Amino acid sequence: MKPTQRPYQTEEDHWCIREFLREVSLHNNRHDFSWSLLRWDYWRWHVNENIFHMKLEDVVTLWELNGQIVAVLNPDGDNEAFFQIHPAYQNEVSMSEMLDVAETKLPKTKEDGKKELIVWVNAADDSTKRLFTERGYARSKFLAEHMRRRFFSQPIPDSAPKSGYTVRALGDEKELPARSWLSWKAFHPDEPDEKYEGWEWYRNVQRVPLYRRDLDIVAVAEDGELAAFCTVWFDDITRTAVFEPVGTHPNHQKRGLGKAVMSEGLRRAQRLGATLATVSSYGTAAHALYESMGFTEFDLLEPWMKEW
Repeated sequence: MKPTQRPYQTEEDHWCIREFLREVSLHNNRHDFSWSLLRWDYWRWHVNENIFHMKLEDVVTLWELNGQIVAVLNPDGDNEAFFQIHPAYQNEVSMSEMLDVAETKLPKTKEDGKKELIVWVNAADDSTKRLFTERGYARSKFLAEHMRRRFFSQPIPDSAPKSGYTVRALGDEKELPARSWLSWKAFHPDEPDEKYEGWEWYRNVQRVPLYRRDLDIVAVAEDGELAAFCTVWFDDITRTAVFEPVGTHPNHQKRGLGKAVMSEGLRRAQRLGATLATVSSYGTAAHALYESMGFTEFDLLEPWMKEW
């Protein structure tokens, strides 16, 4: 039987997609061949709510069989497509059909009138890469995403913070402006401060269903300034802890604070029952940090692009 296609319709679909992604993760032995539950939640409540403001009804498409979701097409940015397919239904789901929908709903129209779409695929998925090639896509110049993992059977590095720093959970709402400012400085070190748009966006991060403030870890300097952070998201169904994001203020780098907050996050997740931790990275510095924390095994997610 062929799955039927329909657009995202109601908030109930959000919760059904969450359960679908949990099931897919377990079927895939918790490899990130599809989005993790956290990535979907984080995109829904932070990335889209705070940055892109896309209507879910316009950009998310579901494929169902006997009333159950078997595949989901969704964006991340405004010209990207991600394909979530249940491994038990790969023979029933048409990747070509999903790509047709992606090219209709998700491309960006550039100033010259041409359309552009970036599609993401696991580097080991040769059949999908052949389809992309046949449809006019080529490997993009953009960096691939290293989707890293480590098991809690490995010892947790004992990475104590440097003298003068303490590591703790984020405080109450009065600390959100400082936490937001820290994110801005960590991820926009070369941007002028006047481009900073405030801290209210962090309230949406805290609306993510998996959010726990005791897993929102910060390193604090002696003068009280927030210096580094990592947020850990624990799913007790898959027993997976996802680290997203991790960062350090430029004025406090090279002091082992990234390792310190991640070590604390790993210890807290382990006490909750996590058996696997994951984190994604693109650049050399992030690769080195995560490898030093035992995240040595990874799947590679590649961007392919087409312009027409």
